[in-house]
Amino acid sequence: MTFVRHPRVADAYRGVCYGRADVPLGPEGIAESLAIAERLAREPFRRVVCSGAARTLALARRVCELTGLGLAIEPALLERDFGAWELRTWDDIHAEVGDAMNGLIDAPEAYRPPGGETTHQLRDRAMGWYERRPTDGPVLVVAHGGPIAAIRGTLAGRSAREWLDLIPPPGGVVSL
Repeated sequence: MTFVRHPRVADAYRGVCYGRADVPLGPEGIAESLAIAERLAREPFRRVVCSGAARTLALARRVCELTGLGLAIEPALLERDFGAWELRTWDDIHAEVGDAMNGLIDAPEAYRPPGGETTHQLRDRAMGWYERRPTDGPVLVVAHGGPIAAIRGTLAGRSAREWLDLIPPPGGVVSL
């Protein structure tokens, strides 16, 4: 199984909390999607799966166009639901809640942004998909940093605090 984190989003979203918010790729992210797709299309994938968010669709659809494979949309692979924090700047969120936001990694079973999900809820959703994933051949998954890190960290037996190191950079490719 190969995971790809979506490429860079539009510059207007730098410093902004976006999880479930369906923000677009910027011009650089679109160009990067095309280049990554060209490279991945040479791999023997049997399936392409993505979260369905616009920032994952560009890359996933291009791989499908190049390979003739169908695309499966899997909402369980969407990024964390940050609730009321969505589309606010991280600086504004920190000014409001201070270091309490560290609860996302220090209290992964309980801390949640207002109206959002805990780190363990993100993990459970992503791992639920992983446990029922297609196993009939190589799968390409285009998703987000949070679900990718949660799956990698859980499989490696690492704590939620260590998952930060498992988030691939935008456009990063990780094989399991």
